[in-house]
Amino acid sequence: RSKEMTRLAISALEDKKAEDISIIDISEVSVLADYFLIASGSNRSQIQALTDNVEEKLGRAGYAKKQIEGYDTANWILMDYGDLIIHVFDEENRLFYDLERIWRDGKRVDLEEFK
Repeated sequence: RSKEMTRLAISALEDKKAEDISIIDISEVSVLADYFLIASGSNRSQIQALTDNVEEKLGRAGYAKKQIEGYDTANWILMDYGDLIIHVFDEENRLFYDLERIWRDGKRVDLEEFK
């Protein structure tokens, strides 16, 4: 279930030209979720479009989001789908928060595994 959800979310992000998509499998280091999906957008409008597309695509597949944070400011939008947590950043905030470093105990997953 979480792999299919992640696959759909990646596709939705790629449709809107997300940059630097990465996946971290956190299932063995946290009970928060199975995966963190992290991507970047170049401006507020694109970041909102990325999250809108993810929400639409996952919603059509029957996955309901639990929560969304940061949509209005759009410098870091967090979308919680239970087993999948999606982070869409602007470049500056992605560098500042550096989730890949913070969650380095998780396993980096190649995008190709979800294609």
